[in-house]
Amino acid sequence: MSDRDEAFAEYFAARSGAMRGTAYLLCGDWHRAEDLVQTTFVKLYRVWNRISRHEVLDSYVRQILIRTFLDERRRGWWRRERVGGEDAEQVAPPDSPESRLVLLQALARVAPRQRAVLVLRYWEDLSVEDVAALLECSPGTVKSQAARGLDTLRGLLTPTYSGIEMGER
Repeated sequence: MSDRDEAFAEYFAARSGAMRGTAYLLCGDWHRAEDLVQTTFVKLYRVWNRISRHEVLDSYVRQILIRTFLDERRRGWWRRERVGGEDAEQVAPPDSPESRLVLLQALARVAPRQRAVLVLRYWEDLSVEDVAALLECSPGTVKSQAARGLDTLRGLLTPTYSGIEMGER
């Protein structure tokens, strides 16, 4: 195995799990998340020799992942599958697996661009400026997309969790 391949394999082993989690939050399906991560790392491998600044590598890989997700959504072949059904009548405690599932289902119903902003901003804990750089947009766009995405989530979750407040950052 060449030094290039060995370095890439080490990076993949170290970071693929975190990227898989981010991909799942974007698409809401573990199989699709795995496909997104694989596609992302294939694209990364193609340019691995040209990457000179490894300190920004995670940011670069996140950008590839987000762009891959958004590109696939634009192509129109993306299929959504609903987990569970419409009977989300039972209210689960905030820390339960059920509440996590409800949140993930609601997140899947947010527009792809807004979902990308929410995942990067609140799951990956990136600053507004970092998200803007990754998505190649202005910080104002990130803020407005985050606000719209949070409003959508509030609307989707209010019937289920009417007593929970979603905090701003």
